[in-house]
Amino acid sequence: MAIDYEKEVSSTKVEQKFLYESGNEMAAYAAHQINYHVMGYFPISPSTEVSQFLDTMKANGQHDIMLIPSDGEHSSAGICYGASTAGGRVFNATSAQGYMFMLEQLPVQAGTRMPMVMNLICRSISGPLNIHGDHSDLYFALNTGWPILMCRDPQSVYDMNLMALKLAEHAKVRLPVMVASDGYFTSHQKRRVQAFTHREDVHKFVGAQPPAGFTDTLDRNNPVTVGPYMNEPDYINNRYQQSVAMYNAGEVFEEIAKEFAELTGRHYPMIEEYRMEDAEVAVFLMNSASEIIKDVVDQLRLQGIKAGAISPNMIRPFPQKQMAEALKNVKAITVGDRADSVGGHGGNMVNEIKAALFTYGNTTTKVISRIYGLGGKDFYAEDGHAFFQLALDAVAADRVEVPFDYYGHNPGAPDKAPQRLLKPMDFDSLKTGLITVKQDEGTGKLSVRIPPLRSLTKKPKRLAPGHGACPGCGIFSGLETFFKGIEGDIVALYHTGCAMVTTTGYPYSSHKSTFIHNLFQNGAATLSGVVEMFWERKRRGELDGLGLKDDFTFVMVTGDGGMDIGMGPAIGAALRGHKMIIVEYDNEGYMNTGAQQSYSTPLGHRTSTSSIGKNQQGKATQHKDTAQIMAATNIPYVFTGSEAYPQDLVKKAAKAQWYAQNEGLVYGKILIACPLNWMSEDKEGTNIVSLAVESCFFPLYEVEHGSTNITYNPEDKGKRVELSAWLKTMGKTRHLLKPENEPALRSFEAEVERRWSRLKAKHEHPDL
Repeated sequence: MAIDYEKEVSSTKVEQKFLYESGNEMAAYAAHQINYHVMGYFPISPSTEVSQFLDTMKANGQHDIMLIPSDGEHSSAGICYGASTAGGRVFNATSAQGYMFMLEQLPVQAGTRMPMVMNLICRSISGPLNIHGDHSDLYFALNTGWPILMCRDPQSVYDMNLMALKLAEHAKVRLPVMVASDGYFTSHQKRRVQAFTHREDVHKFVGAQPPAGFTDTLDRNNPVTVGPYMNEPDYINNRYQQSVAMYNAGEVFEEIAKEFAELTGRHYPMIEEYRMEDAEVAVFLMNSASEIIKDVVDQLRLQGIKAGAISPNMIRPFPQKQMAEALKNVKAITVGDRADSVGGHGGNMVNEIKAALFTYGNTTTKVISRIYGLGGKDFYAEDGHAFFQLALDAVAADRVEVPFDYYGHNPGAPDKAPQRLLKPMDFDSLKTGLITVKQDEGTGKLSVRIPPLRSLTKKPKRLAPGHGACPGCGIFSGLETFFKGIEGDIVALYHTGCAMVTTTGYPYSSHKSTFIHNLFQNGAATLSGVVEMFWERKRRGELDGLGLKDDFTFVMVTGDGGMDIGMGPAIGAALRGHKMIIVEYDNEGYMNTGAQQSYSTPLGHRTSTSSIGKNQQGKATQHKDTAQIMAATNIPYVFTGSEAYPQDLVKKAAKAQWYAQNEGLVYGKILIACPLNWMSEDKEGTNIVSLAVESCFFPLYEVEHGSTNITYNPEDKGKRVELSAWLKTMGKTRHLLKPENEPALRSFEAEVERRWSRLKAKHEHPDL
């Protein structure tokens, strides 16, 4: 049947238009129409697109939101909290480990009653690392004190984002509100969506702001104390008031939903019932899977089976009374949880539903719990039929045979266990003896002798071929060049990033040496623990007889912005002096999550969150000088390197190993090419990073016991080039060479020259 779109839109009380967008796009669209004051954010898949879309819209002058790129999700939550105390409207979006990292802040915001809206684009919680959709992050949100709205499709993402702000700011609520949608199912799949045509209609619906009576830390006539220390009995009273506000949120949401339905024709009750009026068996599912189950219900109804489906539009507060009412005549229900409450005999939702039935005196409805769809595993109609069959079987047997289980998992088979494909590398081939490092007794500095590089080609590569890096990626050529200078066995820890994700797709691994993964923010602390355990077990004699011919060299590999979110733990490890190397591959962005800007992104460079438009021309701030920051911790050795100058890099690797085995922590930074996101030719990577050195943007130097030594000076060699010679090689920077961007170019040139001049002064004066 043909749909009369004009009639469909005109039947509502507010003018609407049709869009064809994804869930992430509609979250951003709602935010730009509301025109929030502030968004503090940090990139993590699959929520990153929300900030990307908002950045593009801002570059084109479509909204005035202050977008603040933080150094990690914990900081983004702090930015949002601070902004929310200051009287304006605040927005954020995150996923999975990002949500977990900010978790500490979220009860603070709820407990001090500071409204905002945050989209949780639901994703699996690590470990092991999985970036696809389930509800394991969502279930951690249940006890934070935030009302939680649920979205089954891009339409509901848009609608719930509008209702969420109105709910958050309501006088009976005044709580931060979460809008949850399924990562990659809803976030990235496009659907036909209706949206308010005019921004003024959005503002009329959500209400004037800032609402009267809110705490405002910028009101000088009313000084306030936010977040005081609180003893009993005040603390329990505070918690009681928050509890009352949460239950109020359920009632207020129903009022808002009714108002929204009158405006748009779209109604969102706290729970959505599908053909439940006479249902005898039912299935409960949340978000994207709840749409699929409706088709199954229709198919079973054609067979004469009285089937129905339930899904919530709100899970905090949990709609207990409504759920009990919907199930009062149901003989059996299968509850699908897309995350497990491990050890709780079911996921969080099944236990909520059991509590609702018990509270309202229903002891007859049989409840079956199944954990499904973890890690992005698809849910199909046949899976829905299987869920209904479980309920039908329970009715027929008058009992539930297996109350709790997983669904869709596969039993392990010993003959299918992962097999080692490569033998451990031969120690003698790893320790060539061709590299010599000696310490000068007078100066304490090291002198290094390396053979012609062709002599080191026989040394085994630390990484096997077959990884999934993009064509022309400079990570592995840069790392392998560095590893040529490392003699003997290593233990490597990799932060989350391109180097980790592209080399460890289970059940395969490209790593020939021992490999450990931990998250962006905590790699340095984790490897610190490994290092100290090694030395302690060695001291106790526990490693004797394990074939250890020499001490390990411990190397942490970071990149893709890892020295933003991981900066604090790296500095902590440096100050503690653990014997390890931190080597950063610098590709000038968060490339593994879609090329967002990081603090290492230079001024004016284009990323997916520093867009090019009439109101914005790339990143607005200068890049972070990580090497100098780490040098300020007084570690024994800091260096920069490039695969374009391999002899220099191999020598520095040899020095790094000596210091890491004898004195303490070492930090090194290697500039590597990212053709995909630099918008450059695959084959031009070495040339591009060479020009970065010769333009003095990325100088090659070392800081040895506080003394700076420039190891390659393009001016002395007569090879220095203009910064523009480097910038024109990349699509992400060519716009800087246009006349209208001359002020940004001059500012960038001046900063490069300032840093180069300071570096030369330090080189000439050892005490600097």
